[in-house]
Order: sequence, then C-alpha cells, then structure tokens
Amino acid sequence: MTDTTHACPARSAEPLAYPFWTSEGLGLHPEYERLRDLPLTRVRLPYGEDAWLAIRLEDVRAVLSDPRFSLSEAVERDHPRIGPLPRTSNGLLGLDGPDHARLRALLAKEFTARRMEPKRERIHQIADTLLDRMEEKGPPADLIEDYALPLPMTLISELIGVPEADHPIVWKWVELVSSSHPDPAVIREHATEFFTQLHGWVEARRREPADDLLSALVRAQEEGAITGEELTALLNELLIGGFVTTTNQIGNFFSLLLLPGADGQDLLADLRADPGLIPKAVEEMLRYVPLLNGLTLPRYASEDVELGGVLVRAGEAIVVSQAAANRDPGIFPSPERLVLDRTRAAHISFGHGAHYCLGAHLARLELQIGLERVLTRMPALRLSVPEDQLRWRSKEFFTGLRALPVTW
Repeated sequence: MTDTTHACPARSAEPLAYPFWTSEGLGLHPEYERLRDLPLTRVRLPYGEDAWLAIRLEDVRAVLSDPRFSLSEAVERDHPRIGPLPRTSNGLLGLDGPDHARLRALLAKEFTARRMEPKRERIHQIADTLLDRMEEKGPPADLIEDYALPLPMTLISELIGVPEADHPIVWKWVELVSSSHPDPAVIREHATEFFTQLHGWVEARRREPADDLLSALVRAQEEGAITGEELTALLNELLIGGFVTTTNQIGNFFSLLLLPGADGQDLLADLRADPGLIPKAVEEMLRYVPLLNGLTLPRYASEDVELGGVLVRAGEAIVVSQAAANRDPGIFPSPERLVLDRTRAAHISFGHGAHYCLGAHLARLELQIGLERVLTRMPALRLSVPEDQLRWRSKEFFTGLRALPVTW
C-alpha cells in the first residue's frame, strides 16, 4: 500500500494504443522490450476505458492472485476490450470471491489430475484414429483441420456430453466469438442458434442423465447449487476454453518444429530421437508461444494498490500480458530461445491464482500425446508449402494458423 499523494509520472502520459499486434508468426512485439524497464504503462484499447498494462512476471502474478484486483467488476464497467461488444457472464470468468469458488468447486473435481490421467488412453485412441484417416486419404493434409481441431474438440465434447453431429455448430460459434472484430448482428444471429442447441442438450440430459459433465451440472441445478443462467454460462465457457486454445497450440507447436530455420528445428530432431523429452518440450513451448496476443480479461482495483512502482488507484483497470511475462529476461535467461532444460520459474500460460485454468492437466495430456503420436507415426512429416504461404490469424484473441499444410 502506498501514500495516495505519491506522484506517478506514467499517469500523465498519453496512453499507448494496445494491443501491440504482430504482423504474423510467433514473435513477441518489440514494444514489450522497450517497456520492460519502465513502471506500469497506460494503454488504450479500441473500446472501453484506459487501463494499466503489466508485463513483468512478478507484476502479472500479483495482479492475477491479489483479490484486490477484481475480475467481476469488469462486467459492470465499460471495460477495456478489442471488440465493440461488452463482456457479460454469469460463469467463472465473470465472478470473484465466494460465488466464483462455489461454481469452480463444482467443476474442479471433474478436472483433477487423478480424473484426467485415465483419459490418456482415450486421447491416444482419438489421435490414432485421426492419423489413420489422414494416412488413408494420403498427403497432403491440413494438420489443423484434420488433427489439431478434432483432437481436443472430440475429447471436450465427450466429457461434456455434446453430440458429435453438433460439433460444427460449436466450432462456428467459437470461431466467431474468438474473432477480434465480430459483427454484433452476426453474433446475435449465431448466438440464437448456438444457445438454442445448448438448451436442447440440457433438456435431453434432464430427461436421460448420462455419465458426463452436462448431466452433473443439470443435477446441480436441480439441487439448487447453481442457477439456469450459471449452467448456461459454464457450458459456454467450457466449450470455448476447452478446445480452441489447445487447437491453436498444437498448430503453433508444429510450426515451431517444422519451419525451416526456426529454433524448434533442432528440438524436432531431439524429440524424434527421444520422445521422453516431449513433456519438457511442451512446457517450454507453452512458455514461448504468445497464444493470447497479449490480451487478458481486465481487472479493476477495489482499493489503491502499489504495483510495479506505480499507484493503481481504486476503480482503475489493469490488463496483463502473460506472453510478455513468459519472456521476462529477469526470470528466463535467453527468453527468445527454446531451451528444454530450464530450471527456474514456471511459465504462466495457464494463468495464476483463483482463476488458474481448470483444464490445465487435460491440455497438457492433449499436447503431449498429440505431439508424440504424430512424431512416432509420421517421422518424415514436413511442410507441403513454402513458409510464406502459411496464413496466420490476424488481430484475433488467439495466435494461430488458419491452416498447416503438411506432407509425409
């Protein structure tokens, strides 16, 4: 805590336009490097109020774990955002404190390491089935459409209880809400279709319960543990967060491994020679890849808090860059290099504190097995197009490839 008369020279400066979009690929925008030795920076997103930006690992961890920085307050404010539509949520991403703990407790037991480890065999089976189809069809193939997308989507849909026939509806919805510039009219149109389908799944499980997460949530609603609005919000968050991040990361990881001249090129040879290195490689690539394009949901200070040499006053917004924190040179020596034997601080790609990613263990299994099966079964895998023909997502929430053409 700091005296509120403390002068803050950064506050009077014109806010920087944020986010700092990269043109393409997995590089981190050079603006972060310029800001590393400065206090927190004022930034202005395309919509909403100005905010502070934290990029050092110590500051980012503090924001994500300190209850004085409220995630739920953003729902009530004109919060900083890259799209015109404000965020509304009755799920985990719109709550703090006891209400957040109540909802998280319902889901956390379903995503523990103990519950997820038995899924290893099923992930292996899904991966092999997808690779069988690729081999039967023959090269070339799109590793995103044919593998990186259906692998985690199939698994999360099975865990929740979403019928396979409805997977395209889910993917269309997730693609739309993940875009940085969705048309509000288009959002409303597809929201009607998606949530009508979602309510149909709920009613089907109400009539005929099954051994899946959807049935557990319906049961919790009937017992009064959650409301109908909370059930809908949780299902929406689980579907969006349950596969789109892993889909993009599988593509990002293989781009690191396959692109000529990339740091991952030597790593590819190491992994082919010793698949036992894959868990370490996954952690290092999770650190290295700027998946969120520097964007996180904003938090609001509930009281004056000193952070990074700056006084963040009560009612002010703050955003953090997990991508920049993961390349903090004060924590990770040679942060721009992929190094398997890092022994210092862990990355922060799954978040930190009360909102740490529920599906972190599941994601790790999917990434590890997803890499291992391809490297084992397709040792000659390579790009089927020149690097300059790869199409990267531009100015969207998640960094990723639209397609990854490969041959073998």
